[in-house]
Order: sequence, then structure tokens, then C-alpha cells
Amino acid sequence: MRIAVLISGGVDSAVTVYRLLEQGHTDLHLFYIRIGLDTDEGDCSAEEDIEMCRFIAAKFHLPFDVVSLHQEYWDNVMEYALRTVRQGLTPNPDIMCNRIIKFGYFEQRYGHEFDRTATGHYATIRERDGLTWLGTAVDPVKDQTDFLARINYQQLTHLMFPIGDLPKSEVRELAIKSAMPNAFRRDSQGICFLGKINYNDFIRRHLGERPGAIVEIETGRKLGTHRGYWFHTIGQRKGLGLSGGPWYVVKKNVAQNVIYVSRGYDTEKQYGHTLHLDEMHWITTDPWGEQCSQVPITFKNRHTPEFFPATLTRLPDGDYVVESERKVQGIAPGQFGVIYDHKHELCLGSGIITGRAIEL
Repeated sequence: MRIAVLISGGVDSAVTVYRLLEQGHTDLHLFYIRIGLDTDEGDCSAEEDIEMCRFIAAKFHLPFDVVSLHQEYWDNVMEYALRTVRQGLTPNPDIMCNRIIKFGYFEQRYGHEFDRTATGHYATIRERDGLTWLGTAVDPVKDQTDFLARINYQQLTHLMFPIGDLPKSEVRELAIKSAMPNAFRRDSQGICFLGKINYNDFIRRHLGERPGAIVEIETGRKLGTHRGYWFHTIGQRKGLGLSGGPWYVVKKNVAQNVIYVSRGYDTEKQYGHTLHLDEMHWITTDPWGEQCSQVPITFKNRHTPEFFPATLTRLPDGDYVVESERKVQGIAPGQFGVIYDHKHELCLGSGIITGRAIEL
């Protein structure tokens, strides 16, 4: 079997290579996807990552190539992210990067020449009822199925996740055991293309600043000034510059450029129970079809180890409503609501949270 392996220079993708070789797969070709622009816009050259990938390829005597998809990334993923932020919504560029770039353009131009494409994602592949499903990882803290919740069935059936059945601690141990050059390298954080550049600095460079009022939602009292609603998201606590907190962003008025906040760790204004989802996407198939009413599920509305129990109902217009059994903090329009089966073993798909889900 010929396998294309996407590596990043991190320990997870390095151990992915090691595990594939241990399993007897020898026809491997390593690829690094370059998605940053070669400008001062972020830590984009990624030379350190590429050099680490070269070390790993040399260690195992495997072919290695750097493929450039930075224009495709900026034309698609970043266009989506900046457009969404400008609308006052909360985007997830990593989800779109996986669908459009890693398993979209890469597969079309390079991956299709191989029998499978392997990555270091913490996820699994499950076979049930003659179909392939996206399964959750053994390690719930590292589970990355929420970042894969917009891929399609064709993409899924071409993928392998060789470390999804391991806890992170064991991945580190294997890296040390196999004398990986990056065995003690820290995990990368944040949006995949930004490197060491601050997210707000990036948004400021593209959207600028637009000062507006920060208002206490209960009283209407102006508490301070923000530099643009696009720097803030529902549920945010840090970065508001207000004293006497904690203060949470609970609502945004995009037309008037107003941020509404509420005070206190236990303020009910930052919680809700209902998520309204449109643009629903099922990875393998819709498990319930037209009969979807009060179906037990679990879900996530952000990257977290916790799966929230809930019920899912399909509305007559084709949209869906998630009713959580527990309070959910920071339900932000534009985020993805990721749907799992009630045992959170399978990631079934995702929808985009709309403003109709916000309860104030």
C-alpha cells in the first residue's frame, strides 16, 4: 500500500511515521504543506518545521516533499475567516483548512496518487454497517474530531489516523523510544498559519480598528471602549480591559459596533441551552433522516474534552436544534456545533451556529 503522510515537524506526525513503519507499511512518502505567505505576515516561512521534517525523513530513509498551497489557503480559508469575523461571527479556520486544503487541494493534486493519506490527528476510523465513520480518539483531551467535522465521505475513506488509538503520553514515550529529533518539542498552539503572530494583530492588519462602546447588558451603563467588535467573541473574558470583573462578552451589536458584557463567574447571561444549526453537514450519512426528532446525541460547540449530552431535532425547514441537558457557556454564532452519537464514539457531522440559538 502506498501512503502519503502529512507531517508538520511536530511529535504527533513523527510518531505517525514510526507507527506506520512498525505496522509493516514501507512505501511511505512524506509531505509538508506550506500554507503561509513568504512575507512579514506571520511566522510563515516555517523553516524550522521543514528542517525537522527533513530530519525525520532522513532518519527513516523516506522521500520528502514540501508542497505549496498558500495561495489556495488565503483565497479560501482566510477569505472565509476574515469575512466571518467582519460579520461579527466566530470562525474556525482550522476546520475549513482540513476540508479545503489538507484533504481537498492536497488530495486532488498529490494524495490521489496514493492508496491512503495518513495524518497525526487524534481520531480513529470505524467500520459499521458496511460504512466508514469518523471515530473519536482514545485520549479525550487530545481528540481532534471536532476539527474534522466538515470533511466528506470520500475524504474520510482515504484517510488513516495511526495515533488515534493512543493517549498523548504514549505518543511521547514512542517518540523518545524511537529517538525522534523532536521528541521533547512542545505542541503547536493556535491557528495553523499564524505561527508566533498574535491573532488580534493579524485581524488589526486586515480589518483595522473601529472604537465602540462596551456596555453592561443588565444596566445599559457604558463601562469602557473596545477597538472593534471583530476582536471579540461571545463567551470571551480576557482582553476586555475592564476592572471589577470577571466580565464576559454576552452579545454583540454589529450595526452599532457595541459589545455587551455581564459580570460574575456565575452570571446566567453567558450560558444557554439551545443551539440552532444551519448548513448541516453529515460526514458519512444522516443517521436519522426525516425521523430526526428528540434523538439523543452528544455535542461540542468548541474544542474541549467534554461532550455535552443533548437531544437533536430536525426542523421543517431543514435546519436543526440542539437542546443541551446542561448549561453551555459562550454559544457564539458562526462557531460549529459538532454532533456525535450519544456514546460520543462517532463524530457524525456539524452545523453552523446561528444567532437564533442565543438566549439572553
